[in-house]
Amino acid sequence: MIPFRLFKFTLRIIGSLTLFCLFSCQEDKEEGMPVDEILVLSFPNYFPEITYERMPLSQNKVALGKRLFYEGKLSRNNLISCGFCHIQEFAFTHHGHGISHGIEDRRGIRNAPPLQNLAFMQHFMWDGVIHDLDQQAISPITAHEEMDSNFPDIIQKLKQESQYKQLFKAAYGDEEINGERILHSLGQFMASMISDNSKFDQYLKGEITLTDAENSGKNIFEQNCSSCHAGVLQTDQSFRNTGLIYNSELADGGRYRVTMDSADFMKFRVPSLRNVEVTAPYMHDGRFLSLEAVLNHYSSGIVPNPQLDPLLQENGILGIPLSDSEKQDLIAFLKTLTDPDFLVNPNFSEF
Repeated sequence: MIPFRLFKFTLRIIGSLTLFCLFSCQEDKEEGMPVDEILVLSFPNYFPEITYERMPLSQNKVALGKRLFYEGKLSRNNLISCGFCHIQEFAFTHHGHGISHGIEDRRGIRNAPPLQNLAFMQHFMWDGVIHDLDQQAISPITAHEEMDSNFPDIIQKLKQESQYKQLFKAAYGDEEINGERILHSLGQFMASMISDNSKFDQYLKGEITLTDAENSGKNIFEQNCSSCHAGVLQTDQSFRNTGLIYNSELADGGRYRVTMDSADFMKFRVPSLRNVEVTAPYMHDGRFLSLEAVLNHYSSGIVPNPQLDPLLQENGILGIPLSDSEKQDLIAFLKTLTDPDFLVNPNFSEF
C-alpha cells in the first residue's frame, strides 16, 4: 500500500454536503453566527500539490457553491445552471453534445470540458484564458451563448429568497450577497471535486493488478502519450497543436485567441484523461465521437501545419503509428482511469 498524505489542511470529505447539515450547526454564543468548519481534502501521495490558492475550504462555502452550481437563476431565463452542461455521471461534461447548448438552445464554439481535480490545475478553459478557479464561472455566466446573465440581476434574484440569505450568512458571517462571494463559493465547490479512486489508482496503491491488455496499454501510453498527458492527472497542462483541421464555421484559433501570437494558432490545453471513457465526444469541438476515432486521428489523421507540435512529427514520422491491437490495448488502459465513485459521489450531486 502506498501511504496517503494529508495536504496542509487535509482529511477525507465525510458525508454528503446537505442543507440539513448546514442548518443543524450550533450557534456561536458570542457572535451569534452559525459555526463553520474547515472542509479538508485527502488525495493519494502521488498526486501533485494543490494549486488552488484559497485553501482551506469551508464546509458552508462549499455547500453554498454546490447549491449555486445547480441554480438556474444564475442564467437570464432561470433555466440554465452550471450543472446543465456539466453532468456528474459523465464527469461533469455535456454528454452527447459536441458543442454545448446553452440558453434558448444557443450553440457556442467548444465542447464542455470535464470538471475534476481542478484544485491541481494552473489554467482553465480550452485556451487557458482564466488562471483563477474563483474567476472561472464568470465566462459561462456572462457568455451570450451560455447563461447570458449578469451579476446585478443574479444578486437581485437570490436576495428574494430567504434561504439564500441564510446560506450566505452561514458561509460568510452576514447576509450580504455579492458577485465576489458567488464566485468564491463556486470556486470552493469545484476545488472540492477530486477524482482519485479509479482502477488505475487502485493499481498505483498496490491493491490490484492490471490485466494483460491494460498493462500493455499502459506501456503503449507511457511510450507514446505521456509526454503531453503526463503525471497521474494525465496532463502537463500545456497548450499544443495536434494537427486538427481548422473549423472555419466555429473560427476557434484556441490559445491564439488569448495571446494573439500566430505561433499559438490552434493550440489547445492538454486535457486530463481521467474519466475519459465517459466524456465523449472528444477534442475542443467534440469532433470525435469515440476513443477509437481519437486514436485514428493520432495514427493517420494529423494534418501538418507550421504550429504542429514537434512531438507529432519526430524522425520524419507524422503522428503516432499504432496498430489496431495497440489501439485496443491503449483503450483498455484508458478505461482504467474511470472513477465510478466520483460519478455518483453525493457530495457533488444535486440531490
